[in-house]
Amino acid sequence: MKKAEGAFLTISELAGQLGLPQHILRYWETRFPQLRPLQRSGNRRYYRPGDVALAQRIHHLLHVEGFTVKGAQKALTEGDGVAVTVPAAADPPADDLVVRLEGIRAALAAALKN
Repeated sequence: MKKAEGAFLTISELAGQLGLPQHILRYWETRFPQLRPLQRSGNRRYYRPGDVALAQRIHHLLHVEGFTVKGAQKALTEGDGVAVTVPAAADPPADDLVVRLEGIRAALAAALKN
């Protein structure tokens, strides 16, 4: 059964979609502050469409373009410090503007926490 476009994904679903083990996504959460899935009871992670797009972008930077983690962090952050969550060109979301705005919202929320 396939989920509807825009539905939240569990960590196992996203890991399967990217072809990665789940612990890699957990590691990325520690290295990329923009990647913050919802956590429900029992610490179950639910990735929103913006998180999925960001994870796809991180995967593209690390595994396709050959960036290091530090280089990918730098590539995701523009000069003004706002995270860019533009997905890889191969699989763009239906509404790119909404995804970018969600990424900006997440970056602002993370900045306010500090």
